[in-house]
This record gives sequence, C-alpha cells and structure tokens, in this order.
Amino acid sequence: MILTELISRRIETEAVASLKNMKFSGKNAVDHAKKLGEQSAKSELAYIEYQATNPEYKVKEEVAECCLLTSKIQHELINQYDRGVCCFSSVVDNPLLWSHYGDQHRGLCVGYSRDRSPLPKLHRVEYGGSRVVTTSLIAQAHLVKDPNSQELLDRSVLLRKASPWRYEREWRLIGNRGTQNSPLALKDVTFGLRCPSAVTHAVVSSLESRDDKIKFYEMIKVSGSFKLKRRLLELAEMSAYLPNTARSGIEIFGPIKED
Repeated sequence: MILTELISRRIETEAVASLKNMKFSGKNAVDHAKKLGEQSAKSELAYIEYQATNPEYKVKEEVAECCLLTSKIQHELINQYDRGVCCFSSVVDNPLLWSHYGDQHRGLCVGYSRDRSPLPKLHRVEYGGSRVVTTSLIAQAHLVKDPNSQELLDRSVLLRKASPWRYEREWRLIGNRGTQNSPLALKDVTFGLRCPSAVTHAVVSSLESRDDKIKFYEMIKVSGSFKLKRRLLELAEMSAYLPNTARSGIEIFGPIKED
C-alpha cells in the first residue's frame, strides 16, 4: 500500500509536469497521469514479487520480498525529498573540518548570524542511533498527511548521521532547492592557514565596503600543540605583503644616455 502510493504519486507528478510542458492540461491529462502512476506501481510490485523467487537468495521467499520492498520504499522516499539542505558547523577551529571542507587549509570559512527577523530556523544534526524508519511513520506522513509524523520523518531522513561525524557539530538549514537569497546574515570570513594572500586580498576587497561591516579573521597554529586558533586579520599589515608593481631599469635609473 505504501509503496504503491509512493510510486503512483511520483509518476503522476512527473507525468503531469511533462504533459504541461507539451501544452496538455485539464482533466484528461490528470486522468492519464494517474493511470500511468497506477500502472507503474503495479509493474514494480510484480517485478519485486518475481525477484524474490531468485534461487541465489539464501533466505525464504517472504523474507526476500520484504527486504526488496523495504529497499524500494527507502529509494522512493529519498527520491521524493525535494528539499534543499545547507550545512553549517558551530566550530571554527577544528583541524579536520579545515582539512575536509577547507581545501586542506587553503580555503576559507564563512560565518553567519541568525540575527534576523523572523529568526531563521536551524536544525541540530543528531549523531548515532538507529537509521530504521518504520513503515507506520511513512504511512502517517505520506498517506494520512499528519504534520507531526512528517516532522519526525524529516528528522530521521535529513537530520541524522553516524556517530564518527560528531566532531562536525553540524546544524542544517532546510528549504527549497536551488540558488536563492540567504535567510542568514553574513557576519565574518576566516581564512585558512594556507589560504593564498591573493585570495585573501580579493575577498577582503570585495566585502570590506559593505554596510554591515564584515569582520575578517585568519587561522594560526598554537605554538607547541596541534590546536588552531582564530585571530583578527590586520588589513593594513596584510597589504604590505602583496606584490608590488615591478619597476624597470629605466624607471629606476632613468633613460639610457649615449656617450
């Protein structure tokens, strides 16, 4: 029942969109799309039933069919999550984060503030626990359309990671897919240990004139340890290390005079 509904709904939605692009709409188009959805669901269930009889499976046919159904429900569920997810960390000095996400410390970290009205809603990622999503929860969320069940389902699918990722201390912003304006306010930029000075200069030059007065930092090593810490970037000091214009011999000593 759940898989039938998930497949039918997906195929129906895709068919309606395709027909609309071809300038077909109205009741006939909707009925045709619905019929395609029902046929696709029926075909998929028949295929799963047939696959469960595969003699290579070392379990009973009923168990194999249950596993195949579970896998297909999971696949459909993930495919139908038309949500955009933007990920953030609440720490700035973790060496692993800089290595994994900051181009081996050559990149930069952009800091944001939630000081907006209305307050943007960020969700804390949960680490560990079970990845099991019960069919009863899926049914309540997708068939009954219960908002509380949908919220629990969202947390299970979009806000859960394995325990080894706990060091990221991650938060996620969930919304529509695609490029759009940020609900968060840009607050600061932190440059990695190996960030090229040309990149630093380009970023600072493009942002320092903004009215919201963005702060700029750089990461440095803590002497005698593996720790990192952040310090405010001295903009005047930074410019002193940028390349100067090369001067020719004529510019330095004047034009060549013939004896």
